[in-house]
Amino acid sequence: YAQLLLVLVGCMLFVALVILGGRLAIANQAVQASAAEAARVTSIARTQGDAARTATEAAKSSLANQQLHCTAATVTVDTTGFDLPVGTPAQVSATVTCRVPLGDLSLPGIPGHRTVSATSSSALDTFRERR
Repeated sequence: YAQLLLVLVGCMLFVALVILGGRLAIANQAVQASAAEAARVTSIARTQGDAARTATEAAKSSLANQQLHCTAATVTVDTTGFDLPVGTPAQVSATVTCRVPLGDLSLPGIPGHRTVSATSSSALDTFRERR
């Protein structure tokens, strides 16, 4: 019975590690997609002020649509491209950070959460008015 118990515990740990890897892979994909959405929304905003607000809303909405539950989520938007004069190529970027809960896996040596972050950039229209 001892050997069977060891095999069973080993299999359970293996399954838990597979679930952990899958959960982190899904979280990475969701955060990258949310950062891309936030950057896209930032680049089509009419004003610099609107860009930061709409990007945050878009990123959090994207995370919710992908059913990624973050214990803490932050969105940082770089809108300095709006400061450049019209005719100058410019970019904006968005960084999304999500703290993914892992405590329900109860794996020894695994922390209760993992922070996943992604940054994406998008070009502003070179000849569009910038305010």
